[in-house]
Amino acid sequence: MAELTSPQRDIYSVSRLNREIRTLLETGFPAIWLEGELSNLARPASGHLYFSLKDEAAQVRCAMFRNRNLLLKFRPENGLQVMVRARVSLYEARGDYQLIVEHMEESGDGALRRAFDELKVKLEAAGLFAATHKQPLPRFPQRIGVITSPSGAAIRDIVTTLRRRFPGLPVVIYPVPVQGENAAPAIAAALRTAARRDECDVLILARGGGSLEDLWPFNEEVVARAIYDCPIPVVSGVGHEVDVTIADFAADVRAPTPTAAAELVSPSQYEWQQSFAQLAGRLTRQLQQQLRHREQQLNWLARRLPHPRRYLQSVAQRLDELEIRRTQALRYQLQQRQSQLNTLRERLQQHNPRHALQRHDAHCRQLATRLQHTMHRDLQDMNRRLQYLARSLETVSPLATLSRGYAIVTTEAEDKVITDVNQITLQGRIRGRLHRGRFTAVVDGIEDEKS
Repeated sequence: MAELTSPQRDIYSVSRLNREIRTLLETGFPAIWLEGELSNLARPASGHLYFSLKDEAAQVRCAMFRNRNLLLKFRPENGLQVMVRARVSLYEARGDYQLIVEHMEESGDGALRRAFDELKVKLEAAGLFAATHKQPLPRFPQRIGVITSPSGAAIRDIVTTLRRRFPGLPVVIYPVPVQGENAAPAIAAALRTAARRDECDVLILARGGGSLEDLWPFNEEVVARAIYDCPIPVVSGVGHEVDVTIADFAADVRAPTPTAAAELVSPSQYEWQQSFAQLAGRLTRQLQQQLRHREQQLNWLARRLPHPRRYLQSVAQRLDELEIRRTQALRYQLQQRQSQLNTLRERLQQHNPRHALQRHDAHCRQLATRLQHTMHRDLQDMNRRLQYLARSLETVSPLATLSRGYAIVTTEAEDKVITDVNQITLQGRIRGRLHRGRFTAVVDGIEDEKS
């Protein structure tokens, strides 16, 4: 009996097991966000960070490498509440499950930042940031509206800039709070009021710098939708140059500061004065050039103007020339038409149907003669064939045999041909057919050739 062989075993090493588990974890989980408290923070000389992220019931080991640490805007410390974006992985040397952190932020600002990102994605999908909806700024506004706090530094910077650039430009201020829970509804209401009153050509929405929490009224959905619905172009000048709000995306134009917003919407009196002076100079030069050009044209036309008699003589000569050319053209056309007529007449004679009919008549008579000869020959051939077949048929006909003295004998009852004496009986009646006529007889005797 043959020895049974066991199936081949796939034996893992520890290294292979950890490597495949690491691959499974890294490919099976996408990048995730976690929030928790920092603990067991270690900063070795390599510059990497190793720590645990914990909540009330559990903790997980984390590693954040040096190239990611350089992007941190704060110094991590034990006990600090943070939010991280990380990938799930495995440290193969010890078989420890861990997170590879790619981004870390403090939990307070992180919540606001998450809300900011979520609202941005939502409003962008709804089309509130679409470039096709953006309105151009008027080149020379008749009146500028400013929506901001009447007691803040932003309104002073805006008014100072507008006075410097174009002192005579009217400004309408729509006072609103720019910080706190009531700020966002007030800003949205001011935008609707400005749209309803329709007294300004452009609006500036502004406030000074501050933290993300301070600027949060400008990140509210109600403000973004009010900017989107406003029929008047809106310029946002919120915070400093590095600050970005939802209002900046919804506005028709974003300015880095309130002062920059005032410069964008207001024309510069010095630039306009220089432009007017340049335009006046160009207009004067063009008028002088046009006058010189018209004077030259007048002199040139005066020298070229002919006497009316010479003009009439030229016209009369031109008419005579045209008359001669018309007569020659008509004569040439008549000759051409006559030549074409003669050519067509000759072609018509060549295609006279009488000649064709004569040719067809001769051809038909020739065909009729050939048909008669052919039919006569075929009839003779068929007659000879018929006579030959008749003689052949007569040769094999049983009637020809009867003419030589033979007879066909049949029984009287069944009318069957008798070929054997055993088919008849003594005193039985039989029938016979001769070459000419039939007969009935009674058998008087039977003689068998075997007896």
